Amino acid sequence: MIEIGKYYKLKIANFTSFGAYLDAGTGIRHDNILLPIKQLPEGAKEGDELEVFVYRDSEERLIATTRKPLAKLGDLAYLRVNAKTKIGAFLNWGLERDLLLPFREQKYPIEEGKSYLVKVYLDKSQRLSATTEIYEYLKSDSPYQKNDKVVGTVYSVNPEIGVFVAVDNIYMGLIPLNECFIELKEGDQVEARVIRVREDGKLDLSPRELKHIQMESDTVKILQGIKDHDGFLALNDKSSPIEIQSRLNMSKAAFKRAVGKLLKENKVIQTEGGLKEK
Repeated sequence: MIEIGKYYKLKIANFTSFGAYLDAGTGIRHDNILLPIKQLPEGAKEGDELEVFVYRDSEERLIATTRKPLAKLGDLAYLRVNAKTKIGAFLNWGLERDLLLPFREQKYPIEEGKSYLVKVYLDKSQRLSATTEIYEYLKSDSPYQKNDKVVGTVYSVNPEIGVFVAVDNIYMGLIPLNECFIELKEGDQVEARVIRVREDGKLDLSPRELKHIQMESDTVKILQGIKDHDGFLALNDKSSPIEIQSRLNMSKAAFKRAVGKLLKENKVIQTEGGLKEK
């Protein structure tokens, strides 16, 4: 039996003026599936076997295509929002008819033109749809170890826990709150470093480098902050962690390390009010 959202190798049963019908293998002519004429390979003839993807057209009829969508049934995929409507968002997945992301499956605000990580599933009416509720489909058996560099997609932001990231769009990852020094939203892609592999296989991540590497970047950021504020940055080692994070997107500990390096190199002067460049 043919299921929608999957690939099949089907033979051409007969041609019509608007395409070809592919043999669904049921022995019932009415079950055969239309391949539109613009999808037919040049020189195709009856009996030829074609690899096709089966989905539903705008009238909910089964239809075949030789085009390869960006995702099939059961896949996780990073898809762009083409439009938002009263029934939900429509995602570009490489076929003529966009994939529906219903309102009830949008677990956070969706923006037109932005891409999000979604799971392709069949709804109760046996229509292909998408959901942003992907946690249970992620794996915890990644090949990564501590200090490995990874890339992933943000799929949930919890202000009390941190930023949840799907590493490689496959594996469970988390940027804990104490490592969140940049603003991230669902759908954002982020580069990070593995700081811990938990016993259950889940990855703790940080968008920051190892301390000695990150310190170089932080010193540059502080010097640029001084220049951007007319030669004086109103931050010092007595400033609150919130002040430092809001202005420089770094922790107080990282700030103090970088300032110490700049003082040692005689590049800044620290006053009670803040920092000046020498």
